[in-house]
Amino acid sequence: MRAGATGSSRILILSAISVAILITCGVLAIRYTRSTISVQGSIVRQSTDTRKESPIADVKITAVYDATQINTTSDFSGYFRVNLQRGIHRGDMITLHFQHPDYNPVELTESIGDHLNVIRMVSTHPEVTDEPHPQIPKTPVANIFVRYTTETTTAEDIGTGIKTFQIQNTGNVSCANQPPCSPDGKWKASVGWASLDAGAGNTYENARLSCIAGPCPFTKIQSDNFSRGGQKIGVTILNWSDTTTFLLQAEVYRDQINDLVRETYPVIFGDALNFTLPPSAEGPSLEAEISGENIVFPLGPSPKMSWADCDVQVGKDQSKNYRCELKEGYQFR
Repeated sequence: MRAGATGSSRILILSAISVAILITCGVLAIRYTRSTISVQGSIVRQSTDTRKESPIADVKITAVYDATQINTTSDFSGYFRVNLQRGIHRGDMITLHFQHPDYNPVELTESIGDHLNVIRMVSTHPEVTDEPHPQIPKTPVANIFVRYTTETTTAEDIGTGIKTFQIQNTGNVSCANQPPCSPDGKWKASVGWASLDAGAGNTYENARLSCIAGPCPFTKIQSDNFSRGGQKIGVTILNWSDTTTFLLQAEVYRDQINDLVRETYPVIFGDALNFTLPPSAEGPSLEAEISGENIVFPLGPSPKMSWADCDVQVGKDQSKNYRCELKEGYQFR
């Protein structure tokens, strides 16, 4: 009995140790996850007008702490995130370097925390103002608009489908249990049908059926294959009196694909212009008046223009967001 009890005790002790180890590992894992620290923020152009603080993409960010160096870049919206390695804690000091060829470099030394950083960089190009500077002549850029096409589908009415048909029958004849019969089973009946085919690529819409001759009250639609429309429509009629005449009629439509030309105008603040295009936009181009001459610039995946540097962000729905900054020597008018 003692030997058995001792064996059970050992098993219980080992189980307890295993559970303790698992709990410890879990706690350490949670602590490690929570200890992951990052520095994040947004980079914008410095301006006295908040409407001109446009985001800066492709800024090179270098984070330096202890003997570690981490590099990243800002995205289209100016956002950046630096994930720090183990061994650094909140409150420790870190130095961030921000570099872009069109802006003065920025260096920031701060303690690590949860705050959001907004980095304002000063452009190496003078900010555009409304006041003229005759001593510095610049090439005027004016009358800017964006043109693109969208594909639309419209249903065009190209005609009418018409068909008359009769259901031959003689009234007041006993059914005598020989179908088809009237709904109450008393009178001999007959069944007639008619159909229309609009042809490939066409559809019937607004289909309707009418009884135009004969004892119409003694008829009944057995199958309605016309109300919903479509390329082929049809109907089956039960008649238990004298001969009746019906008219089946519907409009014929064909889908037409058209290219619709649309225009939009960018929003301009300072020396930056912004505009968006829908996912359906095709063949977009930007037209601008440069020194009095109208020039068309195709907007491909990476727009190239002599007077501006452009960035494009493609959304999840495939819409496109464009932001263009004027180059040195040009000015919006």
